[in-house]
Amino acid sequence: MPEKIIINDVGPRDGLQNQAVILEPQQRLALINALIDAGVKHIEVGSFVSPVAVPAMRGTAELVAALPKGDYHFSALIPNLKGYELAKAAGIDTANIVIAASNTMNEQNIRMNNAQVLSFAKDVLGRGQADHLTTLACIATAWECPFEGLVPEKTVIDLCGQLFAAGAPEVVLADTIGAASPGQVKSLMTKLVKEFGAQRLSCHFHDTRAMGVANVFAAVECGIRKFDSSIGGLGGCPFAPGASGNVATEDVVLMLNQMGFDTGIDLGKLVLAADLVGEQTGANATANSARWIKRQLEKGLL
Repeated sequence: MPEKIIINDVGPRDGLQNQAVILEPQQRLALINALIDAGVKHIEVGSFVSPVAVPAMRGTAELVAALPKGDYHFSALIPNLKGYELAKAAGIDTANIVIAASNTMNEQNIRMNNAQVLSFAKDVLGRGQADHLTTLACIATAWECPFEGLVPEKTVIDLCGQLFAAGAPEVVLADTIGAASPGQVKSLMTKLVKEFGAQRLSCHFHDTRAMGVANVFAAVECGIRKFDSSIGGLGGCPFAPGASGNVATEDVVLMLNQMGFDTGIDLGKLVLAADLVGEQTGANATANSARWIKRQLEKGLL
């Protein structure tokens, strides 16, 4: 049996939050349903943030209420305790907290310093356990910060350990600005896997320097079996200068399929989802592999 790799599509949140065109909750739901139709079962559907700060995420509670029932894993980002309470009230499956490895990024992103954000994370992780709400932790700027430059590996390893000790069932390592190289990914992930085990780790890469897929490959070689990606390669943090789109789900799925892994995702339907979000936003939601995939569909080979 082929080994499974989980793809968590963050397009409906990370992919849409920085777009010029703001989609209504029903439009975002249509995108989510298109991803589900393609076989994507893990989806980050939105965030419980201030609509003033991130207008594109307005109406996330309404969206969560309309999500289909079934064997799906829906998550949403929370920036603070108010976001946690909103997520819990909405009934989301999983709440995601983001902690930058660099102090300046924390201050720019959620107006907290490192000590404050770690205290917040421990509080939320504890509440999640008490409330039976799955709460995952994401370490942003795990390789490089747009304000402070390269982040020491020890800083990330120590932070990861503190998050696991606080009760995080999983930690996501995020290359927030797409600055990491495959060698850097291999170096850090090898150490993290040795320390904590691959099954508790996942990765989130951006494609700023066109190394997103190569970085996924490097992490796969280290044993990582869960990845964030975004339909059509959309994305980019509005608070991180230089952060461009996420690695495209289509590119990641194509590579993993050809490597013999089982993602459970239909490439033909995936490009239809990318076409939909491109029409919705007017953005260029075209993965590097999209033209080849469509050509294979025309030939009846997919």
